[in-house]
Amino acid sequence: MTNRKKSYGEEHKLSIVDKLGGYLSLIKIKAIINQIKKPIFCLDIGCGYDARLLFSLIPYIESGTGIDVSISDRLKKIENLNFIEESVESALKKTVPNAFNLILMNSVLEHFDNPLAALKDSYQLLKEDGVLIINVPTWLGKYFLEISAFRFGLSPKEEMDDHKMYYDKKDLWPLLVKAGFKPSKIRMEYHKFGLNLFSCVVK
Repeated sequence: MTNRKKSYGEEHKLSIVDKLGGYLSLIKIKAIINQIKKPIFCLDIGCGYDARLLFSLIPYIESGTGIDVSISDRLKKIENLNFIEESVESALKKTVPNAFNLILMNSVLEHFDNPLAALKDSYQLLKEDGVLIINVPTWLGKYFLEISAFRFGLSPKEEMDDHKMYYDKKDLWPLLVKAGFKPSKIRMEYHKFGLNLFSCVVK
């Protein structure tokens, strides 16, 4: 994501496909949040220009930090939200270790040139027993995402062109283990009809 100049959603309105995907992810994330010990200090990696997911979680968290290259000014006025406006790779290196008990990587990992480095950084930033939630498109999802973007224009073409990888369980599991997470603490499931892989990982 180092070379990105714009955040997701900065130059285009979200399509119905984007909004539906975000809503389905939010349902799963809220179910997990209810099981996390309070207070919750949340980091949203690659939060997007409008930080829609992080904003939706305000009632459930003590504070939230979003990272992306640019953030809407209106969000910076919200008291318990903080933002780091720079490349994700750079920001992760500067963030205080063991500061968060919830880290979100929602439709982000597929954009990284070095996903293992991002996962290792996330591991360091998590408190003990903290939770990392990852949502990524699968190889089956690749087919439908590209049809949606390239043929029908229902998703931003630029985002699909920025994808570096797609993930099934056999692709993501080894990276999580190499990053330091224990196999016994990794839970994965396919959702959205197999188009996405949703992972909940405890440190």
